[in-house]
Amino acid sequence: MELLIMAAGMGSRFGGLKQIEPVGPNGEFIIDYSIYDAKRAGFDKVVFIIKEENYEVFKETIGKRVEPHMKVDYVFQKMEDIPEFVNIPETRVKPWGTAQAILEAKDKMSGPFLVINADDFYGRDAFFVARDFLESSAKDKYSTVGYKAKNTMTENGSVKRGVVKAKDGLLVSIDECILEYQDGKIMAESIETGKKYEVDKEDLVSMNMLTFDLSIFPFLEKRMVEFFKENENNLDKCEYLIPMELERTIESGKEARVLDTKAEWYGVTYREDLEYVKKSIKDLVDKNEYPNKLWEE
Repeated sequence: MELLIMAAGMGSRFGGLKQIEPVGPNGEFIIDYSIYDAKRAGFDKVVFIIKEENYEVFKETIGKRVEPHMKVDYVFQKMEDIPEFVNIPETRVKPWGTAQAILEAKDKMSGPFLVINADDFYGRDAFFVARDFLESSAKDKYSTVGYKAKNTMTENGSVKRGVVKAKDGLLVSIDECILEYQDGKIMAESIETGKKYEVDKEDLVSMNMLTFDLSIFPFLEKRMVEFFKENENNLDKCEYLIPMELERTIESGKEARVLDTKAEWYGVTYREDLEYVKKSIKDLVDKNEYPNKLWEE
């Protein structure tokens, strides 16, 4: 089974390349723990989506550690990998979003696969849950792992989350939002519609831990043309985001699952989040959930 890791984000709110910020007792990154958990769940290949200019630093750090244990490949998310009719504005400084990132990997994946963010600690159980679904008899291998909203927030500012609605375990809708604590409540603002509403702390959100089969790639290719036509007057800021496209696959007749996990999520959105994540991982190491030296096991 194959793991696709989105690691091309700029880390602007964090203030640096947060994907390679040490969090473990021996300099391990969050991404190391994700790959380690994925390997234990049976994944044997990892593909990194990165910026081309970060290739050497990724290969010499994460790649070098992982290569003895799993097949490793890389793909670059490039600004120009979009329909030819699009004129990229000079003011555009970052890639086009997570849906474009996943589409960049179309020639690297050979079957159903799992997608994750590089800077989120998803917890071991989530990888086993995703593995079980990918190995199931489900016709469509589309899903998102759901986490309770209250367990994915930070006190240090706003975060981007997909607010999930489900019925009988099936995804009904997913609304990519900016979430932030306001007077003790979790308030959401939809990126697509601008609608503002309160999110119950027990409601599920998507953290971009998603599964797909190869049919997602022609769908994303077709939709990307429509996306750029829809956003021709907003090319400096628009984002082609995978949660929105996952919802559209349902509208096109696909069936997507919302997978439950007992895993705890940790993430670094802001530099102020870093110490809490380091402490949380140290606690897991102290409980023997992970070895002290991750890749020397």
